[in-house]
Amino acid sequence: MNREEKEEEEEEEIVCLDESFFINDNYQLTTFTFGSQVIELLCLHSSSTDFDLTGQLVWPGAMLLNDYLAKNAEMLRGCSIIELGSGVGVTGILCSRFCRQLLLTDHNDEVLKILKKNIELCVSSENPNCCTELAAEKLEWGNSDHIDQILQRYSGGFDLILGADIYILIAFLLSFSRKIAICFKKLACSTVDDLKTILNGHHYAYCDLSSHMYFQQSSIPFLFDTVEHLLHVRGGQCKFILAYISRAKTMDSLIMKQAAEHGMRMVEVTGTRSVVANLEGVIFEVTLQ
Repeated sequence: MNREEKEEEEEEEIVCLDESFFINDNYQLTTFTFGSQVIELLCLHSSSTDFDLTGQLVWPGAMLLNDYLAKNAEMLRGCSIIELGSGVGVTGILCSRFCRQLLLTDHNDEVLKILKKNIELCVSSENPNCCTELAAEKLEWGNSDHIDQILQRYSGGFDLILGADIYILIAFLLSFSRKIAICFKKLACSTVDDLKTILNGHHYAYCDLSSHMYFQQSSIPFLFDTVEHLLHVRGGQCKFILAYISRAKTMDSLIMKQAAEHGMRMVEVTGTRSVVANLEGVIFEVTLQ
């Protein structure tokens, strides 16, 4: 075999995957109950690739936050609320039954699609308690253009900022795949199922886990940049309610450190510390110092 023939054979063994390969849109209508509130929305029931570490799933932090809000619904009445990292919207849809105005946000275009579908589902259910000002917009943490656009529409700011498990919802794989295709040898595989088997193999998982932790950590300053900006619009009249799930001590420390560096005070809400999906969770109220 000459050199040209060898190069052609190697080219045939390269598979280029665009972002659609990693997108699982097999959403199922699912019922959630929080106190007396019953919510139906579309979501994934399980993850099939590391790309699913986005808002397509309902995470433990959302369950923790929703339980807390359902028990303290009076704090939502008449409020203007923005949620960061809304995902499929389970927290926002619960809040929409009590608040005056609600903006749900996410940075991921695929997640925004399902979020908007769930908003339509909520509105079409003819629930008389659903607030009339319910919308979804793109918000990438630390993106001043996105924040400015939102504050042009909501010039008065918000009474409450909500977030649940948001520090893990970083779709880094999608962001990278927009810029480059992921290429690798076929390794004698010829079907999509074979390729998925490789992607879920040990080498792939090892690389993604290390990258995932890096992106978790690098996203935290941008999260607090965004929260600080939103808090300052109302000054002392706004607070950030964060449902935090502890997955790593380094993340626990980083959250506290970033809050302090951004001039914020984090106070644990008494009685909210609990175990959710075998992980310790807690509700924090975050305000400007």
